[in-house]
Amino acid sequence: MDKFGKRFQGKVAIVTASTQGIGFGIAERLGLEGASVVISSRKQKNVDEAVESLRSKGIEALGLVCHVSNALHRKNLIEKTIQRYGRIDVIVSNAAANPSVEPILNTKESVLDKLWEINVKASILLLQDAAPHLQKGSSVIFISSIAGFNPPPAMSMYGVTKTALFGLTKAIAAELAPNTRVNCISPGFVPTNFASFITSNNEMRKALEEKTLLNRLGEVGDMAAAAAFLASDEASYITGENLVVAGGQPSRL
Repeated sequence: MDKFGKRFQGKVAIVTASTQGIGFGIAERLGLEGASVVISSRKQKNVDEAVESLRSKGIEALGLVCHVSNALHRKNLIEKTIQRYGRIDVIVSNAAANPSVEPILNTKESVLDKLWEINVKASILLLQDAAPHLQKGSSVIFISSIAGFNPPPAMSMYGVTKTALFGLTKAIAAELAPNTRVNCISPGFVPTNFASFITSNNEMRKALEEKTLLNRLGEVGDMAAAAAFLASDEASYITGENLVVAGGQPSRL
């Protein structure tokens, strides 16, 4: 298991929505590189299983139920992390929802609210709680999406919330400088549960693969490697940036 370095020895990392998919992959990678990781999601069963999986690989892990739109859950996530480890060095804000495939002009207000609340506002509120505990040299990473550059029809409002994270990255990087770096990762299509409606359809999957220059979809490990780089001291002169990890898919506004 020592094929990775130990860039995060003695560091503490919080990853939201991290019991499966990209979030879990990032938590696992940071843990394998020596971090104590705090993982969370909405269901206790998922949290317990993910913690067990991490610990079986020798990773120090704390698991908590956290629905990111719940203020008490967010505060508890930060408080329990500080109680257990006394510090926060890395925060990866990964939670997202995509409850609608409607065009924006047909989307109900309650759905617009949910998209905004989970995909953008919760990240801000979590950082408001966490900021006083961030160590010098710490790192915050927002997980955006290739959809933020050109929101596709079936995910249009979701895409717009991901566009907002690009601006949020710039703004919070300025606010938290010089002690904390803030960056963003924009994954391409990765076959996880979250994207299963796209990636489980063979024709759609093939069409997506052909849109990339590398002729393949992304893997969780690709995103985890990018997050580990941005969170590490190797990226100590990078802040306010967006790293696109999408196999060469077009990524300009």
